[in-house]
Amino acid sequence: MYAPNTPPFGPTAGLSTLDARARDIFRSIVESYLANGEPVGSRTLSQRGFSLSPASIRNTMQDLTLAGLLAAPHTSAGRIPTHAGLRLFVDGLLEIGDLGTEERREIDARLAANSGKHGGRGFEEALNEASALLSGLAGGAGIVASPVRDAGVKHVEFVALGHDQALAVLVADDGTVENRLMPLAAGVTPSTLQEASNFLNARLKGRPLAEARSEMRGELDAARRDLNVAAARLVEDGLAAWSGGPERERALIVRGRANLLHDAETAADLDRVRTLFDDLEQKEQLIGLLDGVNAAQGVRIFIGAETRLFSLSGSAVIAAPYMNGRQRVLGAIGVIGPARLNYARIIPLVDYTARVLGRMLDGQDS
Repeated sequence: MYAPNTPPFGPTAGLSTLDARARDIFRSIVESYLANGEPVGSRTLSQRGFSLSPASIRNTMQDLTLAGLLAAPHTSAGRIPTHAGLRLFVDGLLEIGDLGTEERREIDARLAANSGKHGGRGFEEALNEASALLSGLAGGAGIVASPVRDAGVKHVEFVALGHDQALAVLVADDGTVENRLMPLAAGVTPSTLQEASNFLNARLKGRPLAEARSEMRGELDAARRDLNVAAARLVEDGLAAWSGGPERERALIVRGRANLLHDAETAADLDRVRTLFDDLEQKEQLIGLLDGVNAAQGVRIFIGAETRLFSLSGSAVIAAPYMNGRQRVLGAIGVIGPARLNYARIIPLVDYTARVLGRMLDGQDS
């Protein structure tokens, strides 16, 4: 028997510090909580095949509580896992399932219908559909951060609009066109405009603007020797004017907010959902969180206070990057919901959907 108030594992317990009894009881409590959201008492556990008395189970539950893995939501209630307990369970005890054939076919078909092929309406529609699809299949809110645009430059050109104004035109490989009005110094001739255009086309073509622009900063001094003063000024102004890929406005797509209300039965639950709704309006922070997923090789999970954004609502995020055929990450997709999400089901769901999106970006909707 454990010594009172001196658990055999400390406040930052890991699985290796749990004995077999503690591990089995901990697993049973977490699995029950994830299934129905209710606190689990010692008597309930004793009826599930544990060859221990309710008193022995209570002692172990108390040790797990002192270790920070369980909490008692009410004075006389059973126990539920803390966010630290959920993290320990997810990292060490969770048995991840797999998607069935029918689910894979549904994801493939619904995204293919919106991928720009077979009468679809483009990749943006596929992102919307992916968010809605995840929301429907996972039961939480589906979220998608749109890709960082970094298509290579196809063509640039400076066009005079009058004696004191020019239009800086950038055409990207993906067909997007960016026009920026620029002041034009007195005396600039058509040949000067062409000289500046030729200079940039030679150095930008086929390269993402942001990448080329950062590398060209060191070349501008040399450029001033190769170009006349007016053309060099145009080059600098043009590079500053075009926003390019990564700096363009990013879209955040959220679908299925209503799903978050389904399990809200108490006033405290409703308060948490309202807080989560407020969190979902923090576009820049959410995109920042999803961009943080980009460094991961696969699915990442954030639970409660592990992210400042969801520390008050106690929500969880399961997200994965989607990438093109060159394995370069473009964005991220995921599910947000209460901390007791069905991790075993949602992890493979998010992972597979992210991979399908990546293939479609390269036109591989197989």
